[in-house]
Amino acid sequence: MSVHHRPLRLLALPACTALLALAGCAPDGSPARLEPPPTPPADVAGLCAALHEELPDTVAGLERTGTTPRSPLTAAWGGSAIVLRCGIPKPPRMADPKQDGVEVNGVGWLVEKLPDGEGGGYRFTTGLRLAYTEVRVDKEHATDAQMLVGLSAAVAKTVPEGISSY
Repeated sequence: MSVHHRPLRLLALPACTALLALAGCAPDGSPARLEPPPTPPADVAGLCAALHEELPDTVAGLERTGTTPRSPLTAAWGGSAIVLRCGIPKPPRMADPKQDGVEVNGVGWLVEKLPDGEGGGYRFTTGLRLAYTEVRVDKEHATDAQMLVGLSAAVAKTVPEGISSY
């Protein structure tokens, strides 16, 4: 993964589109429907459980929302505006040195713009950690990488640096 040290700017993104591929909207405070990743190896699942306990209560000003089904591999904020899945298999694009990346508080993130057919927004995936963590952000909340600050702190505290074998 290529980690660039240029600022990430995702400005002028239009109104919210639900993350149709992963979750349904939960505007009334009900749990966000979020499919957990396939069951990862036990060591990866343990790292994800530790991460789950350290995740912030708010991200980008959005309160943490319950997920259904409940899983220590998933979390959400603002309904389905920001969703996290830990313990995913290595994304194929992680091997492409031309992919964009950003580093936030010592955690490298692969940055992918999602097509409108997948709900738009962005997907950020950690790299060089013993468990891969994916964060999808809808168009409305993907204004800059600032929302990764609290998530990066939790990842840095619970998921050691290294290369995941999963």
